[in-house]
Amino acid sequence: MSESRDFDLVVIGAGSGGVRLARMSAQRGARVAIVESRYLGGTCVNVGCVPKKLFVYGAHVGEDLEDAAGYGWHVPADDVRFDWPTLVANKNTEIERLNGIYQQLLEGAGVTIIQGTATLRDPNTIAVGERELTADHITVATGSWPAIPDVPGRELILSSNEMFYLPQLPREAVVWGGGYIAVEFAGILAGLGVETTLVYRGELFLRGFDDDVRRFMVGELEKKGIRLRFNTTINGVEESGIGYSVSLSDGSVMDTGLVLAATGRRALADGIGLKALGVEFTASGHIHVDEGFRTAVPSISALGDVIGTPQLTPVALAQAMVLSRRLFGDGEGEMDYRNIPTAVFCQPSIGTVGLTEAEAREAGHKVVLYRSEFRPMKHTLSGRDERSLMKLVVDADTDRVLGAHMVGPDAGEIMQGLGVALKCGATKADFDSTIGIHPTSAEEFVTMRTPAA
Repeated sequence: MSESRDFDLVVIGAGSGGVRLARMSAQRGARVAIVESRYLGGTCVNVGCVPKKLFVYGAHVGEDLEDAAGYGWHVPADDVRFDWPTLVANKNTEIERLNGIYQQLLEGAGVTIIQGTATLRDPNTIAVGERELTADHITVATGSWPAIPDVPGRELILSSNEMFYLPQLPREAVVWGGGYIAVEFAGILAGLGVETTLVYRGELFLRGFDDDVRRFMVGELEKKGIRLRFNTTINGVEESGIGYSVSLSDGSVMDTGLVLAATGRRALADGIGLKALGVEFTASGHIHVDEGFRTAVPSISALGDVIGTPQLTPVALAQAMVLSRRLFGDGEGEMDYRNIPTAVFCQPSIGTVGLTEAEAREAGHKVVLYRSEFRPMKHTLSGRDERSLMKLVVDADTDRVLGAHMVGPDAGEIMQGLGVALKCGATKADFDSTIGIHPTSAEEFVTMRTPAA
């Protein structure tokens, strides 16, 4: 490393991937600085998965109170009250605690934290305000940002960022989009008593998930009172006497108190000065990197959402471990994007790992399917009309389990364990020979014996 430069590494962006890269590299003896213009922890900690999951917990309490009667608990309906500002305030307290932990982790590792907006002067120089930093290596880990379509009244539409700081809940809401963020927020709003409509331009939401899961979720979300409007999009939004008037592509107009666009996220790479230095971008607007996260400029690398790989916090963390090892370790390490388990925290939740049925067939596998649908044990006494779905996609020639998919309580928790199994190449025979934990929903994955028709 060059002693004439201020740092061995400067990381731009203190989200999950940037913080992990900075910490691990500093612990390997590198001189590291991290530059952040907003908040430590990035999207996940501040306006993403962590506060979202807290809101999901809050939204589910209402159902738990309703279900209590089946178990002998008397919860008078006129005594049940929900206070949105309390949930938001408690969430804020927890996020501030996590911000502090991130700061302690960085400082404890010897990382210099610099607050401000970074721009690149040359391949080894970063300006932050009037301060200039030089470094052998620069890594861009600036993440992504919600993208709201350019329709009339765009300024009236909220993104997921603003949803975490609403001063009060509306009586009605329109959620625009069909990805996991849209489905999750529709569930949160409906669970907190908001009359919610989900508007999506396609025939069926959750593109990329297994088709059985997608179809199954239609019925389950409708049971929650969420109105689904497929093959429809928003043409414009106007202010009205009671809130907003939403013009839809089918010619209809909806009145609502809130419009949320969860229609995608764009790479947050503008204004850094990357293109002027020769850093290349993909057609989707992401920074182009090779398998070692290097850009076209040798001293500049990038990781996380800004490079267009799966937008998941654990992916950014894993990339950071690989890049730190490559820069300051033994120079080895690579990412494996196969069999990444993931979850959608809607109600009921979704867990998935591996190939969908369609992906397995497209890859040329001869597929055998195992599928089970049932009422979770809890609801045999609660009386709630909610069902679970479990599905295994198996290669007929090798018996290897190619994919596992679930809708139901604790789907994410269950799928984490199955992710290990698929990573190890488990076969259906391995599943069958595993003794289940009874009584649980998870045991269904090791007791499905009859192929689906």
